Amino acid sequence: MPKTKQLAADTDNDTFLFDNDTFLFVSSTNTKSVMAYDGETGAFLKKFANGGGLIEPEGIAFGPDGNLYVASRSDEVLRYDGEKGNFLDVFASGHGLVDPAGIAFGGPDNDLFIAAGLTDDGLGNQILRFDGDTGVFEAVVDPANAAGLDDPEALVFGPDGLLYVASTPESGPGEVLRYDPATNSFVDKFVPSSESNILDPTGMVFGPDGDLFLSSAATSEVMRYDGTTGDFEGVFITAGSGGLNEAEGMAFNSNGNLLVASELGHSVLEYDGTTGAFVGEFVVAGSGRLSEPTFITFGPPESDFLF
Repeated sequence: MPKTKQLAADTDNDTFLFDNDTFLFVSSTNTKSVMAYDGETGAFLKKFANGGGLIEPEGIAFGPDGNLYVASRSDEVLRYDGEKGNFLDVFASGHGLVDPAGIAFGGPDNDLFIAAGLTDDGLGNQILRFDGDTGVFEAVVDPANAAGLDDPEALVFGPDGLLYVASTPESGPGEVLRYDPATNSFVDKFVPSSESNILDPTGMVFGPDGDLFLSSAATSEVMRYDGTTGDFEGVFITAGSGGLNEAEGMAFNSNGNLLVASELGHSVLEYDGTTGAFVGEFVVAGSGRLSEPTFITFGPPESDFLF
């Protein structure tokens, strides 16, 4: 059961201390920030991370040090204090890092893996690996691009320890590629384009039952796949359900329901984690001036967040 929230407020300084609770963090493109919301109610708490040159934030993840890492269209991954949201430093940049999208910590050494998107001038289009402690560049994953990667978006580590990457060609169906983080090598096409039934897969998450869910930004749907075989299991959230408009990042909450960022709806919507039925607006449209949300993540529990 969720822990009871304890709140201490200093109204003069607009400071709030939330104890032993979980928070939802949302990349807000047009406000150049990451917003913090109550993880149980969806209520707006604060513009949590901004500054430091942050532009059009995309992928967000908490690192092994407890700090928040944010992919910025300034061609960097920026680091922010995980409790206060203050800008700390540029953690990763260079080495072909352009147009970063999804990010994830994992692999044998808990390194940071970054999806570098494909720019109009043909740069990027690769997965980069940086030391998870120091930010030092380590390698290009699958440097010869044996996988046929085409404009990567979301990436996540699966239950099998492999790295799953959503490949999103400009035309035609997308697919999910698997890589071995121990060797930086391509493994297989887990969900090949010929069987994916999806356009522009942007968000990706494994569900509590082990199945894989992909958001289809182009069609405002969420698709479901067998988490072991990659077989297509059907449309999980139908097009436009609950006002879903360009589905982006996703996360399962403590109730087992699926939250989906509705980019052009400027909201985060909640769906039944078993049936895909619309439950309601979890973060209401424009809450805290949320504008074009992309990636979302829950903050680590058992922490004290000083807002």
